[in-house]
Amino acid sequence: MKTLARMVRHLFTTTAAGRRAFPAPTLTAIQAAIADGETQHRAEVRLIVEPALAAFAVLNGHTARQRARELFSLYRVWDTEENCGVLIYVNLADRKVEIIADRGVGRAVTAPDWQAVCSTMTQGFARGAFHDSTIAGLAQLNTILATHFPENGARRNQLSDRPIVL
Repeated sequence: MKTLARMVRHLFTTTAAGRRAFPAPTLTAIQAAIADGETQHRAEVRLIVEPALAAFAVLNGHTARQRARELFSLYRVWDTEENCGVLIYVNLADRKVEIIADRGVGRAVTAPDWQAVCSTMTQGFARGAFHDSTIAGLAQLNTILATHFPENGARRNQLSDRPIVL
Protein backbone atom coordinates (compact mmCIF):
# COMPACT_ATOMS: atom_id res chain seq x y z
CA MET A 1 0.00 0.00 0.00
CA LYS A 2 2.86 2.39 0.81
CA THR A 3 4.40 1.72 -2.59
CA LEU A 4 1.11 2.46 -4.34
CA ALA A 5 0.65 5.74 -2.47
CA ARG A 6 4.23 6.71 -3.22
CA MET A 7 3.77 5.85 -6.89
CA VAL A 8 0.66 8.02 -7.10
CA ARG A 9 2.49 10.96 -5.47
CA HIS A 10 5.33 10.63 -7.96
CA LEU A 11 3.01 10.31 -10.96
CA PHE A 12 1.05 13.41 -9.99
CA THR A 13 3.91 15.63 -8.86
CA THR A 14 4.75 17.31 -12.14
CA THR A 15 7.38 19.68 -13.42
CA ALA A 16 4.75 22.40 -13.09
CA ALA A 17 4.57 21.66 -9.36
CA GLY A 18 8.32 22.19 -9.19
CA ARG A 19 7.99 25.55 -10.95
CA ARG A 20 5.17 26.61 -8.60
CA ALA A 21 7.17 25.66 -5.51
CA PHE A 22 10.39 27.20 -6.85
CA PRO A 23 9.50 30.07 -9.22
CA ALA A 24 12.18 32.24 -10.85
CA PRO A 25 12.35 34.82 -8.01
CA THR A 26 12.88 32.02 -5.48
CA LEU A 27 15.61 30.46 -7.61
CA THR A 28 17.31 33.86 -7.86
CA ALA A 29 17.14 34.28 -4.07
CA ILE A 30 18.55 30.76 -3.57
CA GLN A 31 21.43 31.49 -5.93
CA ALA A 32 22.19 34.70 -4.04
CA ALA A 33 22.05 32.89 -0.67
CA ILE A 34 24.47 30.23 -1.92
CA ALA A 35 26.84 32.85 -3.35
CA ASP A 36 26.69 34.91 -0.15
CA GLY A 37 27.30 31.83 1.98
CA GLU A 38 30.32 30.88 -0.07
CA THR A 39 31.93 34.21 0.87
CA GLN A 40 31.80 33.01 4.50
CA HIS A 41 33.22 29.50 4.06
CA ARG A 42 35.32 27.39 1.71
CA ALA A 43 32.66 24.77 0.97
CA GLU A 44 30.83 24.56 -2.37
CA VAL A 45 27.04 24.20 -2.25
CA ARG A 46 24.66 22.96 -4.96
CA LEU A 47 20.89 22.75 -4.63
CA ILE A 48 18.86 20.46 -6.87
CA VAL A 49 15.06 20.21 -6.82
CA GLU A 50 13.36 17.24 -8.41
CA PRO A 51 9.57 17.16 -8.47
CA ALA A 52 9.37 13.35 -8.74
CA LEU A 53 11.30 10.22 -9.60
CA ALA A 54 10.64 8.21 -12.73
CA ALA A 55 8.03 5.47 -12.33
CA PHE A 56 10.61 2.69 -12.77
CA ALA A 57 12.73 4.17 -9.98
CA VAL A 58 9.76 4.21 -7.62
CA LEU A 59 8.81 0.65 -8.58
CA ASN A 60 12.39 -0.45 -7.91
CA GLY A 61 12.27 1.14 -4.47
CA HIS A 62 14.81 3.90 -5.12
CA THR A 63 14.91 6.36 -2.26
CA ALA A 64 15.46 10.10 -2.28
CA ARG A 65 18.82 9.42 -0.62
CA GLN A 66 19.89 7.11 -3.44
CA ARG A 67 18.82 9.68 -6.02
CA ALA A 68 20.74 12.41 -4.17
CA ARG A 69 23.88 10.26 -4.33
CA GLU A 70 23.39 9.78 -8.08
CA LEU A 71 23.03 13.51 -8.63
CA PHE A 72 26.02 14.23 -6.37
CA SER A 73 28.09 12.19 -8.81
CA LEU A 74 26.37 13.33 -12.02
CA TYR A 75 26.81 17.02 -11.21
CA ARG A 76 30.37 16.42 -9.93
CA VAL A 77 29.72 17.98 -6.53
CA TRP A 78 32.57 15.79 -5.27
CA ASP A 79 35.03 17.46 -7.66
CA THR A 80 36.36 20.29 -5.47
CA GLU A 81 39.89 21.08 -4.35
CA GLU A 82 39.27 20.55 -0.64
CA ASN A 83 36.68 17.76 -1.01
CA CYS A 84 34.16 20.24 0.34
CA GLY A 85 31.18 19.87 -1.98
CA VAL A 86 27.69 19.77 -0.46
CA LEU A 87 24.52 18.82 -2.33
CA ILE A 88 21.10 19.74 -1.00
CA TYR A 89 18.56 17.59 -2.81
CA VAL A 90 14.84 18.30 -2.61
CA ASN A 91 12.36 15.66 -3.77
CA LEU A 92 8.89 17.17 -3.76
CA ALA A 93 6.91 13.94 -4.23
CA ASP A 94 8.66 12.20 -1.33
CA ARG A 95 8.65 15.41 0.71
CA LYS A 96 12.32 14.81 1.47
CA VAL A 97 15.44 16.91 1.73
CA GLU A 98 18.72 15.02 1.58
CA ILE A 99 22.19 16.43 2.09
CA ILE A 100 25.16 14.63 0.59
CA ALA A 101 28.59 15.97 1.52
CA ASP A 102 32.01 15.18 0.18
CA ARG A 103 34.42 13.49 2.55
CA GLY A 104 36.16 16.70 3.70
CA VAL A 105 32.90 18.19 4.92
CA GLY A 106 31.37 14.88 5.91
CA ARG A 107 34.10 14.24 8.46
CA ALA A 108 33.64 17.63 10.11
CA VAL A 109 29.86 18.08 10.26
CA THR A 110 27.69 15.88 12.46
CA ALA A 111 24.53 14.06 11.41
CA PRO A 112 22.37 16.14 13.81
CA ASP A 113 23.62 19.32 12.11
CA TRP A 114 22.61 18.01 8.69
CA GLN A 115 19.27 16.83 10.08
CA ALA A 116 18.56 20.25 11.57
CA VAL A 117 18.96 21.87 8.14
CA CYS A 118 16.73 19.22 6.53
CA SER A 119 14.09 19.71 9.25
CA THR A 120 14.06 23.48 8.80
CA MET A 121 13.36 23.00 5.13
CA THR A 122 10.85 20.14 5.31
CA GLN A 123 8.84 21.76 8.08
CA GLY A 124 8.57 24.93 6.00
CA PHE A 125 7.70 22.95 2.88
CA ALA A 126 4.84 21.30 4.78
CA ARG A 127 3.39 24.80 5.26
CA GLY A 128 3.96 25.67 1.61
CA ALA A 129 6.77 28.09 2.51
CA PHE A 130 9.28 26.85 -0.05
CA HIS A 131 11.02 30.19 -0.53
CA ASP A 132 11.47 31.16 3.11
CA SER A 133 12.34 27.71 4.42
CA THR A 134 14.92 27.11 1.70
CA ILE A 135 16.58 30.45 2.44
CA ALA A 136 16.47 29.67 6.18
CA GLY A 137 17.96 26.22 5.60
CA LEU A 138 20.76 27.70 3.51
CA ALA A 139 21.49 30.28 6.21
CA GLN A 140 21.69 27.49 8.76
CA LEU A 141 23.94 25.45 6.46
CA ASN A 142 26.21 28.44 5.79
CA THR A 143 26.64 29.01 9.53
CA ILE A 144 27.60 25.36 10.05
CA LEU A 145 30.03 25.41 7.14
CA ALA A 146 31.60 28.71 8.25
CA THR A 147 32.30 27.13 11.63
CA HIS A 148 34.17 24.17 10.14
CA PHE A 149 35.51 25.69 6.89
CA PRO A 150 35.93 29.44 7.48
CA GLU A 151 36.92 31.54 4.49
CA ASN A 152 40.67 32.08 4.44
CA GLY A 153 41.30 34.37 1.49
CA ALA A 154 40.67 34.59 -2.21
CA ARG A 155 39.37 31.45 -3.87
CA ARG A 156 37.57 30.61 -7.05
CA ASN A 157 34.02 29.38 -7.23
CA GLN A 158 34.30 25.73 -8.25
CA LEU A 159 30.60 24.83 -8.62
CA SER A 160 27.81 26.93 -10.04
CA ASP A 161 25.65 28.63 -7.40
CA ARG A 162 22.60 28.37 -9.67
CA PRO A 163 19.98 25.97 -8.30
CA ILE A 164 18.73 23.28 -10.65
CA VAL A 165 15.11 22.23 -11.05
CA LEU A 166 14.95 18.94 -12.92
